[in-house]
Amino acid sequence: YLVNEDDRMKVWHEELPYNFSDPITDRIFTENAIFFDIETTGFSPAKTSVYLIGCASRKGNRLVIDQFFAETPGQEANILTAFFSYMADYDTLITFNGVGFDIPYLKGRCLHYHLPDPFSCFTCLDIFKVVSQLKFLLKLPNYKQKSIERFLDIEREDTYNGGELIDVYKSYVLSPSKEAETLLKLHNYEDVLDMPRLLPIMAYPELFHGRFSVCSIEGNEYTSFDGSTGHKELLLTLQNDFPVPKRVSCSQDDFYLTANGNTTMLRIRLFEGELKYFFQDYKNYYYLPEEDTAIPKNVASAVDKEYRKKATAATCYSRKYAIFLPQYEEIITPVFREKPKGRKSYFELTAAFAESESLQRQYVKHILYCFSKKKDLLRSNPSSL
Repeated sequence: YLVNEDDRMKVWHEELPYNFSDPITDRIFTENAIFFDIETTGFSPAKTSVYLIGCASRKGNRLVIDQFFAETPGQEANILTAFFSYMADYDTLITFNGVGFDIPYLKGRCLHYHLPDPFSCFTCLDIFKVVSQLKFLLKLPNYKQKSIERFLDIEREDTYNGGELIDVYKSYVLSPSKEAETLLKLHNYEDVLDMPRLLPIMAYPELFHGRFSVCSIEGNEYTSFDGSTGHKELLLTLQNDFPVPKRVSCSQDDFYLTANGNTTMLRIRLFEGELKYFFQDYKNYYYLPEEDTAIPKNVASAVDKEYRKKATAATCYSRKYAIFLPQYEEIITPVFREKPKGRKSYFELTAAFAESESLQRQYVKHILYCFSKKKDLLRSNPSSL
């Protein structure tokens, strides 16, 4: 390590081979971006202090790790100004829960020292904020950094969490030791070292943002859990723009999704039978009970009054027997239903749909939205970086 005598703090600098080769990491982790993580003596910026700030940046084929360490709380202002000067060379900040904790905490310490807000000009990506919206897909026990690392098979030496190290730092301030310093440095070092290794997980939200192409569409018959046969489903195979790091699956209502590497498979339960097309302007229709259908008034005028009655919203329909696909918004028309109103509707599986990649893509995006159920997931698009 280097000891900066003027600023009375320790600065650790290390350069490693840059060995990340997946497309999503290359897209996000450019030479204009830095990862950073802070270690503090508590959660409140008004009552506690930051004692260590670690950064990871990229320079060509090198991964650069820099850490700024306050040996005493009195050196806190020095590591803050050193970090703010350091990050001025970049335009994108990447963190894990930085939007929720690190950045607000540092802003609070800036107020304490009457320093200007250094974050207003940066684009910020919070990996935790994005990944925690994927609970329906990843199904992890929690979404802490170490849990994401285990999911991605990332190993680390450090066994402490930030809270456990507060007492280690306080002991170090009273009686500095190499052992305590190593523990404090290692935890922060592995946090920032492993953050770039987390980026492959960003391929999952990219999929839900429409980063795919439809490769194939085919029908299939399957056997249900109760052993009954002859059930029909549609299989849609997608090519992921960014390969996902681990196989995942989820299901909802009529849909089942499996994503693995470069491929995502969607299985959609088909409905074969009779459904109704409901006319909206029912006041302009008559209902014919014997035929169980509605016809326009100008046509129904030729029908005896005893065989017709004024249509209502519930009886103003025509019927069709076909194979249908489910949808939860009126994405593809014409729309068929079992009842006049309801969350689920259907559209007919036609040759036009089977031959139209545009319609298939529109429908797949709708299915993915149904899985996510979160508008925030669609708004916080990592592709913007």
